[in-house]
Amino acid sequence: MTDTDAVSDADSDAESDGEPSLQERVEKWLSREMPIIQMHGGTSAVRQADPESGEVIIELGGGCKGCSVSDVTTGNIQAELLTWPEIDDVTVRVPDARESLGGPEQAESIMGVDRTEGGRGDWGSSNPGKDHL
Repeated sequence: MTDTDAVSDADSDAESDGEPSLQERVEKWLSREMPIIQMHGGTSAVRQADPESGEVIIELGGGCKGCSVSDVTTGNIQAELLTWPEIDDVTVRVPDARESLGGPEQAESIMGVDRTEGGRGDWGSSNPGKDHL
C-alpha cells in the first residue's frame, strides 16, 4: 500500500461517515480564510492531507512564486493548521520564481524580449543582456 492509497482509504472512511475529508476541510479553509492568495493571482493546492499521520502538504503557485510576502502567508497557514487536533505537521511549498525562468545564470532576454517580470530587470541588473537586439 502506498502513501497515496493510505490517504485515499482514510479519506474514504471520512466521506462514508458523511463528513468531509481532511483534505476537503483544508481546501475549504484555504479558500475561505486565505482569499489573499487568489486576490494576488496565486494558487493553492493541498497535495497531501493524511489524517493517520497528521501530515499536510500544501503547494502555493501562480502569483505566490517570488512574492515577497509568501513567507508570511506560509507562516500564517502553518500556524493555523497546527492548531487543528488532527494535524501534527504542515509543509507549505512555494516554488522559487527563478526556477521557471531558468535561474539567474540564464540570459535576461531571448530574441530581444525581456523575460523578467514587468521588464524591470531581475537578479540585480537593469542591463537587458548581451543578446539583446
